[in-house]
Amino acid sequence: MLPLEGVRILAVEQYGAGPFGTMFLADQGAEVIKIENPNDGGDMARDVGPYYFAPGDSLFFHSFNRNKKSLTLDLGRAEGQAVLHDLVRSADAVACNLRGDVPGKLGLTYDDLKAHNPMIVCAQLTAYGRTGPRASWPGFDYLMQAEAGYFSVTGEPGSAPARFGLSIVDTMSGLALAYALLAALTGARTAGVGRDIDVSLFDIALSNTIYLATWYLNEGVVQERLPRSAHPSLTPCQLYPTADGWIYLMCNKEKFWPALCRAIGRPEWAADPRFRTFKERLANRDLVTGLLDEALASKTTREWLDVFAGEVPAAPINDIGQALDNPFVTEEGRLQTLRHPSAGDYRMVAPPVRCPGDDAPARPAPALGAHTDEVLRGLGYDAARIAALRAAKVV
Repeated sequence: MLPLEGVRILAVEQYGAGPFGTMFLADQGAEVIKIENPNDGGDMARDVGPYYFAPGDSLFFHSFNRNKKSLTLDLGRAEGQAVLHDLVRSADAVACNLRGDVPGKLGLTYDDLKAHNPMIVCAQLTAYGRTGPRASWPGFDYLMQAEAGYFSVTGEPGSAPARFGLSIVDTMSGLALAYALLAALTGARTAGVGRDIDVSLFDIALSNTIYLATWYLNEGVVQERLPRSAHPSLTPCQLYPTADGWIYLMCNKEKFWPALCRAIGRPEWAADPRFRTFKERLANRDLVTGLLDEALASKTTREWLDVFAGEVPAAPINDIGQALDNPFVTEEGRLQTLRHPSAGDYRMVAPPVRCPGDDAPARPAPALGAHTDEVLRGLGYDAARIAALRAAKVV
């Protein structure tokens, strides 16, 4: 039995951040019912290309919506609100990632829903929050990276500002949404009363500047980009060239410097007063870099990884294809095969949270409205009522 089996979550969500978070909940057994508008094509991610199983059925959408159900419902209609309230009576939580001023307009806050279920949890993920001067602003990942400083610390010194290579703010915020929902759900089950709980892309982006923010706020230090993706204070921790490419070394504990010195045949460097501690190595970073460049050029990346294995923290520099073809991925259960109803088998990265003894579910992302009748019948709606709602384009 997966940890969240028996938990019902209504997901009013679009695109990436919210769906990523609720997919984590679905992967752990929660029944995630994705509510989509029947009159506008549903989640816009269904049409995000360039790769599709069929029109309106994109691989992008499947990447964020595994193991969910889809129910079509127009929340802008009074009849749709009535259905929502019936759903809320059966649910534990509502997860929402809409613009900050929209949850209130669509009746998705705790104040709107508590009369129908006083224990309901309403987890809200917005761009800039539901209050304040930016509540009505749209916002997306790369904008948050730009404003929160990520562009200024990514890439090589002297190059143009650069974003992080992935939509990292979306995925971090999705996980924060899942965490917030479960935290509030725990509280509701203890106290018998639900609540709103809020997360924003901007706040997550800002909070993840972590120690760089603390350094600036207390020491006035504005961190800049460093050559070869180096750590700002720990050495050696950066890219180094090998005989056939690059390797990343990360000696972020003092014990790893002597281990590295022994592995490359330079044990005397460990006792050299210029390199003995992080403080000395940082003061002599350029010298350390030059010495390591010379030593590491004698073998290929693969040869060094074999030498360092389990002793010195090191990694190859892979592209996405190499990362996914890595035997540590392919042979250790880190990929998952799903069966698309018309396109056949396809693969995704498997859920990263594992429950020993219980296999992760592997249901493909749902077609638009695929579970509408099933969910409504579960609420006690008969065929005539469902047909009337469909004729009126409420579902």
